[in-house]
Amino acid sequence: MYIKEKFEITKTEEEWRKILTTEQYRVMREHGTERACTSPQGKQYTEGTYVCAVCGQTLFTSATKFNSATGWQTFFPAN
Repeated sequence: MYIKEKFEITKTEEEWRKILTTEQYRVMREHGTERACTSPQGKQYTEGTYVCAVCGQTLFTSATKFNSATGWQTFFPAN
């Protein structure tokens, strides 16, 4: 059974469209993805922490990023 969770950050779709770029909205709200090998982030290995563009929650650290040769950024989950 699918249970829709209530999240701390609740906005209307119109509010999401105002704060996210078109691409961010497509990926984060419509479950989209980018074509493999098209993101400049694929070659980004600057030290730091990757955070959610919406809520700021930590997703991964640069120490967990590796080249999987898939065309998408790949990480080990941060523990």
